[in-house]
Amino acid sequence: MTGSLRPDICVDFARAIAETRYEKLSLEAIDAAKKSILDTLGVTLAASGLEPSVGAFVEVVSECEGKPESAVFGLGGRAPAPLAALANGAMAHGLDFDDQTPWGAHSASSIVPAVLALAERKGGISGKRLIAAVAAGQDLFVRLRCNVGWTQDWNMSTMAGVFSAAASASCVMDFGHEKVAHALGIAGQQSSGTMQLIFGRGSNLRGVYAGFTAQAAVLAVLLADKGITGIDGLFEGKAGIFSTYFGGKYDRDAMLAGLGTRYLGETTLYKAWPAVGNVHTYLHATISLMRENGLVADDIEQIRVWVGDFHQQMSYPLEERRAPATLVDAKFSLPFCVALVAERGHMRASDFTPATLQDVRILAIARKVVPVDDSSFDWTLKLPDARVDIITRDGRTLSRIGNDIPGSAESPMTWDDLVAKFSDCAAAAAVPVPPDRIEQAHRAIRQLEAENDVVRLVHLLT
Repeated sequence: MTGSLRPDICVDFARAIAETRYEKLSLEAIDAAKKSILDTLGVTLAASGLEPSVGAFVEVVSECEGKPESAVFGLGGRAPAPLAALANGAMAHGLDFDDQTPWGAHSASSIVPAVLALAERKGGISGKRLIAAVAAGQDLFVRLRCNVGWTQDWNMSTMAGVFSAAASASCVMDFGHEKVAHALGIAGQQSSGTMQLIFGRGSNLRGVYAGFTAQAAVLAVLLADKGITGIDGLFEGKAGIFSTYFGGKYDRDAMLAGLGTRYLGETTLYKAWPAVGNVHTYLHATISLMRENGLVADDIEQIRVWVGDFHQQMSYPLEERRAPATLVDAKFSLPFCVALVAERGHMRASDFTPATLQDVRILAIARKVVPVDDSSFDWTLKLPDARVDIITRDGRTLSRIGNDIPGSAESPMTWDDLVAKFSDCAAAAAVPVPPDRIEQAHRAIRQLEAENDVVRLVHLLT
């Protein structure tokens, strides 16, 4: 109970999560859950072959003994469910290619590794239950993301991600509302991570953080199932999440609006490019300017990028951002990402290699990228549209706003787009998946409600 003698909002969340059923979901929420499963599995497989840092997670998992309950994607092998979730979660966000909300932050890279690890451990989980589980977690994530007084301090992908993944994992376990509340309370012990993880340079932790939230969610539900109890006043208590993390600034009514009837995961967006979501609007503006004006790299005298508060973090220190030292830093560097697409005309997961970091043509363009500080481009809730100016060597100034970007709410990724992305990503796995099984897998996910046991889907990709 809270100080006002009303139940903590955790009780409301837990009841809605426990009562989530496939039949309650809108077609849009069902579609979003299935797309997120497809997309997350694809980028997980790709990371196994393209992101070196995930190897350490897989090695640690392989060195630990335990029941071979759940698959480790992309590299083969099986592990206890919590450890499989750790490895798969690290890979799921490893390329920064996973889905996101329209307001930034990522839920599925925590949710999907957790639910699949538990689905294998438990067995007999239908496609409908898996869809409902993912939808429940996506919904909770959006309700938390959009209705707290966030000031770019806590990393919402980990702070809220562990609760959303625990919600989804609870659905897989078919918990009643009391056990769901306990699982959320236990997960709260792993709700952490600040934005310095995102803003800092030189660490590869930024790419792999979802492994920790996925593992924590699996452990939370397993402990709740064994009788460990949660926290009274988890969110609204005197030292609860909302008071401690957000200074008591949250909108309770907005969090509860439509709870259990409208599942807000239907707003989920899917990335066309493997880089931090806030840079996509700049990529789109740059690619469009180059194509629309028939420009090549040698035509560029300077590229001006107009930046607000968040994008300043991606631009300074300028010389370090122009020449990032790691692949993780490159994906968060505004000058480098803009230079890459100006040079190559595209951005693919395979573009981020050690050789790319040393590409003299990209580095030369990056030195021409100049940030222009402008507070009108600050990030409040919605990701702001970019402005990019290209000054050509013959004296022209060409400007564009980066709106209607591929993968945005205005120009969303279609099933065909996501199938193509999934196929490309799956083909990049460290242990290649045969083309016929890639095709079978995306067809199975497209028709996931027809599956009696989702273990068949996992076996197609391992």
